[in-house]
Amino acid sequence: MNKIKVLLADDHTIVRQGLYALLNAEMDIDVIGEAENGWEAVELAQKLKPNVIVMDISMPRLNGIEAMLKIKKESPDIAIIILSMHSNKEMIFQVLRAGGSGYLVKKSASSELVSAIKAAYKGESYLDSSISKKVIDEYIKYAGDVIKDNYDELTDREREVLQLLAEGRSKHEIATILFISSKTVDAHKVNLMKKLDLHSLAELTKYAISKGMVDSNAILQLDMEFSANAAKPSIRTSLREKNKLI
Repeated sequence: MNKIKVLLADDHTIVRQGLYALLNAEMDIDVIGEAENGWEAVELAQKLKPNVIVMDISMPRLNGIEAMLKIKKESPDIAIIILSMHSNKEMIFQVLRAGGSGYLVKKSASSELVSAIKAAYKGESYLDSSISKKVIDEYIKYAGDVIKDNYDELTDREREVLQLLAEGRSKHEIATILFISSKTVDAHKVNLMKKLDLHSLAELTKYAISKGMVDSNAILQLDMEFSANAAKPSIRTSLREKNKLI
């Protein structure tokens, strides 16, 4: 019997462990790898060639939607199921437009994930049963211009910079992560504000949260961690500014 090769991608170890235990009980599913952030998911997808990837939408460094776009560009046959804490229409639309094979709310994963994986493996789509038919119909009807916004005008690099800024990283950290200069980071920040008609780091962060690029709870956690670390005052200050709008 050919088993369905599955890659798990979630930044929470306990979630990955739970998913692994759930899927490991299935005779026709083989979990072949685990990633803890979006970039690692992209790398492992190319290395391991899974049939299906089960991926969290909110991960550090590169979120699930951007990771999916990169994976799909290189390996369009890999089916990707997105897990999320949220069931709002905009996130669902983004996943479907990016080529996702499924969308599950995390609280439903224990009862629906296996079915979603098997459907995706067969080339079918699967949406969480808690997502109303009205949402699906609305996507089909308005999948064109209605759901587009200036986010579609951002380049891949601008989206990467946007997420890292929203995570509270300094321009020097972003430059190191993306292998670009600090001046280039500043230029991307200016372009982001211009394209999105936003005027502060706090507004950029609020926008990134609305797009599911980062988790507001994760940002609050980072703020608490950095507050205990006097070596990084600039990051603490930016996070405090952002949290006023969250």
